[in-house]
Amino acid sequence: MRERQIYLDHASTTPVDPEVLEAMLPYFTQYAGNPSSIHHAGRVALQALDDAREQVALVLGCTRREIVFTGGGSEGANLAVKGAALAQRVRGKGAHVIVSAIEHHAVLHAAEYLTHDGFAVTVLPVNTAGLVEPEALAQALRPETVLVSIMYANNEIGTIQPITAIGALCRERGVLVHTDAVQAPGSLPLDVEALKVDLLSLTAHKCYGPKGAGLLYVRRGTPLLSQINGGAQERRRRAGTENVPGIVGLAAALTRAEERRISYAAQMRMLRERLIDGLLDRVPQSWLNGDRNERLPNNANLGFAGVEGESILLLLDQAGIAASSGSACTSGSLEPSHVLVALGMSPDEANGSVRFSLGASNSLEEIDYVVEVLPPMIERLRAVVPGYEPIALKTRI
Repeated sequence: MRERQIYLDHASTTPVDPEVLEAMLPYFTQYAGNPSSIHHAGRVALQALDDAREQVALVLGCTRREIVFTGGGSEGANLAVKGAALAQRVRGKGAHVIVSAIEHHAVLHAAEYLTHDGFAVTVLPVNTAGLVEPEALAQALRPETVLVSIMYANNEIGTIQPITAIGALCRERGVLVHTDAVQAPGSLPLDVEALKVDLLSLTAHKCYGPKGAGLLYVRRGTPLLSQINGGAQERRRRAGTENVPGIVGLAAALTRAEERRISYAAQMRMLRERLIDGLLDRVPQSWLNGDRNERLPNNANLGFAGVEGESILLLLDQAGIAASSGSACTSGSLEPSHVLVALGMSPDEANGSVRFSLGASNSLEEIDYVVEVLPPMIERLRAVVPGYEPIALKTRI
């Protein structure tokens, strides 16, 4: 066991909060009934489900009937993109969908799936900071556009999108809006009315809850075709026996994240700035990926010329530091991050980037340790790169 363990990969997943785990435990054993059963054990489970739905609705500022519990963020995104687009086509509204170039693959692949079913898909570019420009979206909208899916905050570079402006624009045009809000709980407000969205997906394990539990907010009156056929659960929008312990954990984690959001975000922002400033000051030929200000408070995605992110991660891991070179879903691939490429980076620049995502357990001492040990690692790696020479960097921040 290593003496030092510094976990800076909270955008990939978070540990379950002990109080969240405590709330979940009885529903694995003592109250293990199926909420669709009519006997006492089933009614107890159903009550837990109803209570969790009420808790979640309070956080999102919606009604209980607008919440669909899912198996996680990817399922929620698929249900939103496929389910809403297909339902709109059935109603004769059209068959055109718009997504941004930096969406999570759950959204991008769902949109690609629709192209095989006769839909046209526009992939909207972003600027060099990773921001979708509402003016570009307005130009991309067509009479047959039925859905726009733009993520609230990016999982790799942390860029926060102008979702309220996007939602208002689409509402004027009568176009449905979905936002992938997986990275938002605990860091950003989740009031769906203020965001002006019709669909919002998120998952528990990004905010100190369990894996395998998520939700999709579906605004009242929004058409949606179920993507999992079977029983009548979730008002026929998502078949399958509900994961009661996971849903209880989701509600508890989301509630705690919202209660602590202001103080948590302030603490993360302070640690983030110390990490970014420390590394940019000490590592020549380094840059920040994404917008400096419009970014998640716990995200620091940095690029280092002349080295590969995978090599940096291996050295960091040897020092007891966990970070990431991009989306957790694609970290096994040698292909450059589609998010960083969309910002206009070359493959070499993209492959030299590392994401640090902070969390509740991190301290100033840990951040200072990373700032101390990483620069020599970069220097060592550059020393063995044949012909490495400093280059003129493009402005990234």
